[in-house]
Amino acid sequence: MQQAKKGDTVKVHYHGKLTSGETFDSSSGREPLQFEIGSGSVIKGFDDGVTGMEVGQTKTINIPVDDAYGARSDDMMIEFPKDRFPQNVEIEQGMQLMMSNESGQNIPVVVSEIKNSTVILDANHPLAGEDLIFDIELVEIVGGSRIIMP
Repeated sequence: MQQAKKGDTVKVHYHGKLTSGETFDSSSGREPLQFEIGSGSVIKGFDDGVTGMEVGQTKTINIPVDDAYGARSDDMMIEFPKDRFPQNVEIEQGMQLMMSNESGQNIPVVVSEIKNSTVILDANHPLAGEDLIFDIELVEIVGGSRIIMP
């Protein structure tokens, strides 16, 4: 039986949980997730967990913080002046917003704290600092990247 390897495009169903058992994402009721193993399109621990699986196989993988979204970083906490928010926006703790960086890329942030003249925005990934658990099923190996050799 063929095993999934780096360069293969695969389809998987998954159920992602925190170590508390709380579900944070699932492909249930949706099309399976399709990605190329080793392309960097999914977190390292997920990539590694699918590698070596056979079609129809299921397993549970435990992904430590470093192979998931990494540790929370104080560098991702941004102090932003209140007067730079649009006048019609009522700022609330926990509010999710989009912020643009210097190159125009949108970054999701969450209002962490409201001070007198500034707001602390958290730009860490929502799953940063978390060990993750995935129940996965390899549904299909679609094929690998084609490389033409001279």
